[in-house]
Amino acid sequence: MVPANALEPSAPVLDRSGWTAAASDEETTGENGRAANVLDGSAATIWHSKWSGTPVPLPHSITLDMHRTAVVSAVVYQPRSDGGNGRVGEYAVSLSTDGRNWDSPVATGTLADDGSTKTLGFAPQGTRFVRLTALTEAGGRGPWTSAAEVNLLGDPGTPAATVDLPRTGWTAAASDEETTGENGRAANVLDGEASTIWHSKWSGTPSPLPHSITLDMHRTAEVSALVYQPRQDYGNGRAGAYTVTTSTDGSSFGAPVASGTWRDDDTVKTATFTRTASARFVRLTVTSEAGARGPWTSAAEIRLSGPANPAAHGSWGRITGFPLVPVATAALPGDKLLAWSAYAVDRFGGSNGYTQTAILDLKTGRVTQRRIDNTGHDMFCPGIAMLGDGRVLVTGGSNAEKASIYDPATDEWSATTDMNIARGYQAMTLLSTGEAFVLGGSWSGGGGDRAGEVWSPDTRTWRRLPGVPATAALTADPAGPYRADNHMWLHATSGGRVLQLGPSRQMNWISTAGSGSLAPAGSRADSPDAMNGNAVAYDVGKLLTLGGATAYENVPATRRAYTVGFDGSGRVEAARTGDMGHARAFGNSVVLPDGKVAVFGGQARPVPFSDATSVLTPELWDPATGTFTPLASMAVPRNYHSVANLLPDGRVFSGGGGLCGECATNHADGAVFTPPYLLNADGTPKARPVITGGVPARVPAGASLTVATEGSVASFVLMRAAAATHSTDNDQRRVPLVSAPAGAGSHTVSVPADKGVVLPGTYLLFALDAQGVPSTAKFVTVH
Repeated sequence: MVPANALEPSAPVLDRSGWTAAASDEETTGENGRAANVLDGSAATIWHSKWSGTPVPLPHSITLDMHRTAVVSAVVYQPRSDGGNGRVGEYAVSLSTDGRNWDSPVATGTLADDGSTKTLGFAPQGTRFVRLTALTEAGGRGPWTSAAEVNLLGDPGTPAATVDLPRTGWTAAASDEETTGENGRAANVLDGEASTIWHSKWSGTPSPLPHSITLDMHRTAEVSALVYQPRQDYGNGRAGAYTVTTSTDGSSFGAPVASGTWRDDDTVKTATFTRTASARFVRLTVTSEAGARGPWTSAAEIRLSGPANPAAHGSWGRITGFPLVPVATAALPGDKLLAWSAYAVDRFGGSNGYTQTAILDLKTGRVTQRRIDNTGHDMFCPGIAMLGDGRVLVTGGSNAEKASIYDPATDEWSATTDMNIARGYQAMTLLSTGEAFVLGGSWSGGGGDRAGEVWSPDTRTWRRLPGVPATAALTADPAGPYRADNHMWLHATSGGRVLQLGPSRQMNWISTAGSGSLAPAGSRADSPDAMNGNAVAYDVGKLLTLGGATAYENVPATRRAYTVGFDGSGRVEAARTGDMGHARAFGNSVVLPDGKVAVFGGQARPVPFSDATSVLTPELWDPATGTFTPLASMAVPRNYHSVANLLPDGRVFSGGGGLCGECATNHADGAVFTPPYLLNADGTPKARPVITGGVPARVPAGASLTVATEGSVASFVLMRAAAATHSTDNDQRRVPLVSAPAGAGSHTVSVPADKGVVLPGTYLLFALDAQGVPSTAKFVTVH
């Protein structure tokens, strides 16, 4: 079930001419297992760690020396084809510019035990030496490591560890520009409009290639990447082969800081510099037209990126590889993150009654894999609800009628009663009653209205709600209910009620008592339908909605964001807040302990299984100002089938995307983002409060706690442990707490009594100082 447009080219495979390989050890007696075999172009010859006589114990490593500096973004590891012995399991990738000094790994993770070629991605950067270290053998067959071939990928055209430089006051000048046949002036690359372009002269006698355009920032700045957006209307003039040079005075330009060849499509491209340059002028020189259509060059927009300031933009950790694409995730006690995909690690559609799962240990970084067969449930494209006792309820998807439960206390999966209505892409939320509510989901399970139903933890059975039809909450998607009732935004409130606030522009109040009922709650201000956007509860009775599009796919996404608030009377008010800097659908949003909301990934034009129009710049919304600010750029696109979760230490996991089989857009990995509130300008951690005691494992709603702390503490907040899939996380909610000093290093903290405010379930309790710096959280279950 892979769409035709899924097989897009990825980052270029680097030319291995002149490369050499050296290994920690190699087998030369029992076979030719020399390290050089990974570069000979033949899968029949392999590198193998020493096995004759006394094997050398793990770990084993192999180091590639490119004998030149190049931008590298991934190791491509091809296992041996004649057997499983020596397949890499847990791994680490490290880089060095001189072969002697090695920084911390840029990528770690666990590979699936199969013969498929694996791509181990990381943030693109200039290097000469790349080392792959095998920590375990994938199948536990012995103390061996092997590889048939190892390749490296170059600049993927996506920025990393950078932030967009503000273009205020900039000017642009070109070697030539078209002013007769059209407005093709150089200044158009700075106007923020993709519909206006710079174009080399084409009327009369065209100016031959090469063509260049130079940006003058009118100030000196540190620059580490150039971002090039091709014209959107036609292919004419798309840049092919290029170089980027810099200057401080506009006359003397040094050796290129970036060079390469961009592919012939309309996706945004990034030229990552091999070194950061201090410059005022940046020049893009194009030596060929990507499609060889003529002697032309064009550009819609050009931006520059510089190194991120950690205190303002946050920072990204290493890329962690998973043995599956993490399409769904749930935060668990014990610093664990549960992830699952489908029947296969890289594709869906089997409905085979089993699911690939993995658990990331956030303390060690280790990822373990398990296939779940006992529930008879392929849990791809499910609904998810975090239950009141901390378990995770997963419903529908590929096996559309099934429901399964994961218990983090026992690390076991079990089946529960099938739903009355088969579903896929449905929405769920826990209710204030402790029951779980589900609505919509026409992606799978046949025809008919996907009306609401409720699961009881006491009887483990489902109760129909004929008074809550899904038809009242449909978007106007041209594909009909198949797409129009997907991924609803649900927020549970008091008395078993739910506010359905999107993605349809029409909002509704839902009662789950008896047979259920539904009443209109007004429109979401001037918002159109916003499928594949999302909503986040950033305060009690206050939600933020972000992005989305008027249809599931192939229409422009929106930059708009709205606040939605309600009070005890049921009156709902929606208002437009500041727009995001980037239009995005398929993004993921996470509310932070300080009440700000971070949004990651997404596309300017949503297309499943595509990385085109990816948004690599996360943004942070501040409720105090209603504005968004940019954060440090992501190294990997996170679009369809991606996730994001708040972690117990106040950081955020962002990962996934793809699940389309043999395609270039499978992202079986993730990375942890450290928000700016945790970092000083030099990247070192800020001092943060510490909760030292007084937090029991379970507390009733309405309880008063005496919490012991160290450091300066100004407030406390509960953040509900949450689960994400398909841009939706209805479990998220932030509940500020009333607190008061109770002596030195002690505070009285009150948990709200209203279970519509603090739903039953597992929470992260954070202490914050006056600047909003959070402690590491303590887990507590509110019942």
